[in-house]
Amino acid sequence: MPQMGYDMQEGTVVRWLKAEGSAVDLGEPIAEIETDKAVVEFESYAAGVLHRILVSEGTTVPVGQPIAMIGEEGEAVAEATTPAPDAAPEAPVPEPPQPTRATPLPAATTPVEDAPAAATGEIRASPVARKLADERGIDLATIKGTGPGGRITKDDVLETAPASALPSEPAPAAAPTPMPAPAASVGEPVPLSRMRQQIARVTARSKQEKPHFYVTSDIDMTRAMELRREVNRALESEGVRVTVNDLIIRACVEALKRYPKFNAYFENDGIRMNEKVNVGIAVAEEEGLIVPAIMDCADRSLKEIATASKDLAERAEKGTLHPQEYAGGTFAISNLGMFEVTSFVAIIYPPQTAVLAVGKVADRPVARDGQVTVAQMMTATLSADHRIVDGAEGARFIVAVKELLENPLLLVL
Repeated sequence: MPQMGYDMQEGTVVRWLKAEGSAVDLGEPIAEIETDKAVVEFESYAAGVLHRILVSEGTTVPVGQPIAMIGEEGEAVAEATTPAPDAAPEAPVPEPPQPTRATPLPAATTPVEDAPAAATGEIRASPVARKLADERGIDLATIKGTGPGGRITKDDVLETAPASALPSEPAPAAAPTPMPAPAASVGEPVPLSRMRQQIARVTARSKQEKPHFYVTSDIDMTRAMELRREVNRALESEGVRVTVNDLIIRACVEALKRYPKFNAYFENDGIRMNEKVNVGIAVAEEEGLIVPAIMDCADRSLKEIATASKDLAERAEKGTLHPQEYAGGTFAISNLGMFEVTSFVAIIYPPQTAVLAVGKVADRPVARDGQVTVAQMMTATLSADHRIVDGAEGARFIVAVKELLENPLLLVL
């Protein structure tokens, strides 16, 4: 069982995508694994033949327990004993580089501040809901969503297909158990879903272990918004649309290249630098927050970041993200502007060092050359780990982001 995310302790085999005796390529998806956050494809870290499946579908096992055996064609495979769920791992688990998530917030966020409205006829549904509907032959178009913005949730699908109408053969597990409705009597505790339990563990640990400090700056986005309109007109024929968040990502990438300690992580023996810049973007899910990362951003242009950001959001909606996108973020951005939020502070997700929280871009009065004028302003707050960086370094980092966004031609050159 791979560790596909920081603090992941166990996983459930939802479905095997390969049968025993099948050839397996390195990096080929062989199973769907349910984690605290989502159902993700497990990509094989070995090539050969899938000789034996050790864990049946629907079984939950701890990280590190063998779930299958892959070897050479014709190779004799020894009998394997599957340890009890509480046994110690029998084999080392390959982990993604610097596994992490980012910015767990009390309210869910979406990856772009000004995302376009859903296209006419587009069906909005959580990945869990889509999977359940597909397994049970239900047309999502016939379901009225009760989630945010009319999004179809897991419960909506379950209510559409009562137990008496479901197939006699149970469907594979598809998602963490949803949080039940609050009890009727006031004061009774409501059980936490697996996702909320995981968020509670990691955020509490982050605040206990990481001495957070915060640096805030107001950024004049007037020129950036003008440039964005011009770029979008130029790219309209290509179907590419740059969002406010894409501009922020691009500015943060450049700032991280100048100040790489914000792209590092803390270990007992010192500070470790990440080789790549992988920017996590907060995305709302049915039961909480996920922060998949745009991988290897260091040399991406604004256009490439916009394309990658849109692709990431679409695959997060469909539940087809890769494990490394869940676990490989090295820095994070959380944007609550779409909720009319002006400013907020975010919690760092271990082992990351920093997260940038941004609010709404809005017209505000500002003083220029002794005169009051109106500008499109945005407030950004950096949360950083004081073990790795100091206040002055945090100030330099956020000022670099500010200067890049206030001189946006630097983001496209």
